[in-house]
Amino acid sequence: MAGGHGFSGAGRALGRLVGPRVKWLVVVVAVLVSAAAFAFAGEPKAVSTTAASLPASAEAAQVTALREKLPSSGVTPAIVVYRAASGAVDTQAVEASRDRGIAAVKQWAPSAAAAGGAPTTAIPPQVSQDKSTALVIVPLKADLPDGANSEAVTALRAAVRDGLPQGLTATVTGGPAFGADIGAVFDGADIKLLGATAGVVAILLLITYRSPWLWLVPLTVVGTGDQVASKALAALSRFTEVSADGAVTGITSVLVFGAGTNYALLIIARYREELRRTEDRHEAMRDALGSAAPAILASGGTVVLALLSLGFADDPFAQSLGYAGAMGIAIALAYALLVLPAAMVLFGRRLFWPFVPRVGTSDPSHAGVWRRVGDVVTGRPVVVGLAAVAVLVTLALGGLGLSVGQSPNEQFLEKPEAVVGQEQLAAAFPAGTSEPATIIAKASAAEAVTTAAQGVEGVQEVRKAGGGGDLVELSAVLAAAPGTTQAFDQVRALRTAVHDVPGANALVGGSDAEALDARTTTERDRLVLFPLILGIVVLVLLLLLRSVVAAVVLVTTVVATYVASMGASWFAFQHLLDYPPLDVSTPLLAFLFLVALGVDYNIFLTTRAREEAAGGAHAREAIVSALAVTGGVITSAGILLAAVFAVLGVLPLVQLAQIGVIVGFGVLLDTLLVRSVLVPAVVSLLGERFWWPSHPADR
Repeated sequence: MAGGHGFSGAGRALGRLVGPRVKWLVVVVAVLVSAAAFAFAGEPKAVSTTAASLPASAEAAQVTALREKLPSSGVTPAIVVYRAASGAVDTQAVEASRDRGIAAVKQWAPSAAAAGGAPTTAIPPQVSQDKSTALVIVPLKADLPDGANSEAVTALRAAVRDGLPQGLTATVTGGPAFGADIGAVFDGADIKLLGATAGVVAILLLITYRSPWLWLVPLTVVGTGDQVASKALAALSRFTEVSADGAVTGITSVLVFGAGTNYALLIIARYREELRRTEDRHEAMRDALGSAAPAILASGGTVVLALLSLGFADDPFAQSLGYAGAMGIAIALAYALLVLPAAMVLFGRRLFWPFVPRVGTSDPSHAGVWRRVGDVVTGRPVVVGLAAVAVLVTLALGGLGLSVGQSPNEQFLEKPEAVVGQEQLAAAFPAGTSEPATIIAKASAAEAVTTAAQGVEGVQEVRKAGGGGDLVELSAVLAAAPGTTQAFDQVRALRTAVHDVPGANALVGGSDAEALDARTTTERDRLVLFPLILGIVVLVLLLLLRSVVAAVVLVTTVVATYVASMGASWFAFQHLLDYPPLDVSTPLLAFLFLVALGVDYNIFLTTRAREEAAGGAHAREAIVSALAVTGGVITSAGILLAAVFAVLGVLPLVQLAQIGVIVGFGVLLDTLLVRSVLVPAVVSLLGERFWWPSHPADR
């Protein structure tokens, strides 16, 4: 049996759960556990639109914490942009529209004290220099949950447009509007993602097995596991700080479906192989689990540990995704290794109809296309290996000039109203009008801080926005568009200026400051987590294969896959898809998924090669035999996993689409080139040294 002693022992233990009587108990228990999850998990904890997205140590997070102590802390501005088709805006119509909007959102509005002490209707519209555009600020409560915030923005948009004269338009933007539009992206996302993912998996399973009903078993088991994981995440969000927002639940669902189906494909392929050797289906499944479970446990354990490593991230989104994804993969492993084998043996060989495996029939894979591929690759390993490396290097060169950091206007594939309003605002007013920087300082130093801030190049206006006790809140309008490099430079300069005011203890926050701090946070996270994830993968490979050389080779290949995939994807984003720069968290998440999931296929291949080597086969013959037997199932698994990640593109959010493209392409690259060509070529060149220091036959 392949793998370390612990993994092999677990495989034998799992094999006992598919006996003639035990299998029914396993299925019944699985049904009861799944039903309990559906019945008692409840709804996820509501997420506030102003929920912290930075570590507490970040300057912007400190500003947020200090603002909560001020009377104005409960306020966030929705901005209504009025634009005349020609000529000047009708200010009377604007004021009437403003009053209708304020009345419509009364239940979501802050108190008069929090809003500045004056009736909101008394705040006159601001009109642009060319008179074509006006803006009105409508304060909303800052602590509204996502659902209430969306209701407020919807009501405001309807009210301000009602009764407008012809030629005058009203568009709602600002923080609440962006929150509502992001929420709209995920409205019905669970159903949309589940439907698209299940459809893709069903089609690929049907093509893979060419059976009218075999595909239903793994799809049902994996789909049930996905829903149990979703319910478990909802429960986890209520008792911890783990977020269950649309992005976290969507990516977790993709992970569960993709990984769970991969494990199912490997188990079913090994089960079918054993049915050609053994008459008794229970014994066949026991042998299949004894051989397949070590590799599945190793690959699943690698993904779980890599995801848990995100707990060391400072980025709260990465932390939530790490814990949620690890829990999801653990559930996928449980359903694949416990429930699926018991469900498969319930139906016997007829489940494979019309291609029923019979005892004594030869396995066509031993002389199939992957055997021929293995012979060609290992026959000329230097030429083929160098060609594969050349392809990877060429693809990696596409990443030259890769840019990270999206502005708020760039995060949507389809431009929502909040972005339209932001663009209209930027065309008529200083670009930072809708998202000014926030300065919190000692009240005694308010005048000095204001003077220092006004002296910073790019700061258009500084005014008092609130205060209380010994603190004052200032609002600084920047000339640069939100989320741009110029805005970040102006925030840095503003921080330097106000930090130098003696005794002010001034701090700068706001959306641009948060984006800048988020970039700094993710850069730190990459420095910490990249080597940590690699260390986890190497450790699991060492435990499984007991070979230093094999572990180093396999990790090197998956890192090469990541670099090549990032390069090729960036080239496609820039020249084919016209996508903006990557989101700050995308490189880390792509690295995690490609390294942790990509190494799965190398684990499946090399554990089978180790089995062959343990039987006396030379390293070259062992890797060719392993490629011949596993080539078909691993290729199917890779195509399926890539397709499942591509499903993230059904949601019109750029970050998820980019992750889907990078990981999907990387999985295909790893499956079709690295695992099929580069690894066999390297193993052929190294020979028996590939297993150093512990040869499989020396057991």
